[in-house]
Amino acid sequence: MECTVKWVGGMSFMAETGSNHALLMDGAPEAGGRNLAPRPMELLLAGTGGCTAFDVVLILKKGRHAVAGCEVALTAERAESEPKVFTRIHFHFRVSGSNLRPEVVARAIELSKEKYCSASIMLGKTATITHDFEIIETPVPTGA
Repeated sequence: MECTVKWVGGMSFMAETGSNHALLMDGAPEAGGRNLAPRPMELLLAGTGGCTAFDVVLILKKGRHAVAGCEVALTAERAESEPKVFTRIHFHFRVSGSNLRPEVVARAIELSKEKYCSASIMLGKTATITHDFEIIETPVPTGA
């Protein structure tokens, strides 16, 4: 995996990934940024949410469960002093589908947490990570 990060002025940086995608990062105004893009630590948190949501959907699909949607709301706390690592992260999953059993959703989340989500496993070295979830019943579309 590769990534190049270039300073583009002020406190803005452009990341170019090995898969040929680009994204902008910017700092807070109090740090000299112009608030034009997410902060790097916000992207770290977002990437972690994407990593675990990907796992949960893939696990449910592979188990042939009727998953229709997956959303993860993350809340994080950081250390007060440098380095301001994440110290607590809570993941709240909202999984929608038809006839999804709580034990199946819980198992998918647990597999992501313990085995598959490298991002949350890394962050778990400095942060206490907690999870909860809700299931939203979504009717199966007609003709499915």
